Amino acid sequence: MYSRSRITKSRTNVRRWQIGAVAGVAVAIVGVGLGVASADEAVPTVNCPTVAIGVAVPSQAQAEVQSNLQLLNTQISEANNRLRTSVGQGGPNFIQNAILGPLADKRFATINRMETAIGRNAAKPDLNAEGLKTCTLNQGGGTATAQPTTVPPAANNGGATGGGNAAAGVPTVNCPQVSVNVAVPAEAQAEVVRNLQLLNTQISEANTRLVNTVGQGGANFIQNAILGPLADKRFAAINRIETAIGRRAPKPDLNAEGLSKCSLNADGAASAQQGTSVTVRQAGQNAAGTGPAPTVSCPDVTINVAIPAQAQAEVQRNLDLLGTQIAEANKRLVGTVGQGGPNFIQNAILGPLADKRFSTINRIETAIGRNAAKPNLNAEGLKTCSLNG
Repeated sequence: MYSRSRITKSRTNVRRWQIGAVAGVAVAIVGVGLGVASADEAVPTVNCPTVAIGVAVPSQAQAEVQSNLQLLNTQISEANNRLRTSVGQGGPNFIQNAILGPLADKRFATINRMETAIGRNAAKPDLNAEGLKTCTLNQGGGTATAQPTTVPPAANNGGATGGGNAAAGVPTVNCPQVSVNVAVPAEAQAEVVRNLQLLNTQISEANTRLVNTVGQGGANFIQNAILGPLADKRFAAINRIETAIGRRAPKPDLNAEGLSKCSLNADGAASAQQGTSVTVRQAGQNAAGTGPAPTVSCPDVTINVAIPAQAQAEVQRNLDLLGTQIAEANKRLVGTVGQGGPNFIQNAILGPLADKRFSTINRIETAIGRNAAKPNLNAEGLKTCSLNG
């Protein structure tokens, strides 16, 4: 009886202890829960300055800039999440060293990427990456300010041709006219016109380059990257025109050196277009293309003596040869229009023709002289021919 009573009492004490322990644990759990809730309410959030894009963003950079603006918000969200999940971790400098410091580095890199993206197709802006990288804390746990992600539109750069760019303030090239002031041989016309058209293509390409590189490079960028190369291209094109004409006529001096250089229309006015029409000299025309090529005018050779029968055939053959020489000289005049210098016709055509005529007239005198008195047909005086036209 006694032992049974002690056992019962002991069991009762155990139950009381178990109930008390459970109640204590429950209170502790509630207390911890209340503590966690209280700590969560006091978790700070990051407070980051807004990055303002105060310049027009080129269309080529729009997507990259917007992507980086959105990334700034992602970085803010990740920092806030880290603040929540690391409450109580580390020492007094934990938040600065583990969250705010790395966040500043990420923001600096992101802002710098936006500057670089814009700078590829415009003047590289200073968005103050150093000043805007650092974030502080909203100690009361307020909502973090989001970074706006709207990207300023691209500037309206107008056309990229020989037209004006005045609306965008982009300059255009201003090139002097190349005047082809000589008749162009028909054989050279296509090449000359092609190179005149190429001068216009070069103007258009330079204007396109001016539009697409607004703000790039330093103070000498336009001169070094656009106007300088344009001058080299123009010099080569003008020189090709001179050479093409010079193959069939006197090579003209079109002033390639003086006309190669272009300046700028700073107000974006339309570029003057290069004229492409030329005066064409057709085959058989004179150097100016205004009429027929000249012909030779030779004095008649008169045989004022009786010709022995034995000399008749040789004399006739040489008289015919004088006509052949005139025809050959006229053909040479047509085929060499514009060639050589001012003395070309005299040295290359009239001079040799005179020598041939002297020899021919002399042969006639000799043929007659074999069977009669040798006449003086005035070979020296009749050898020289002049020009018609």
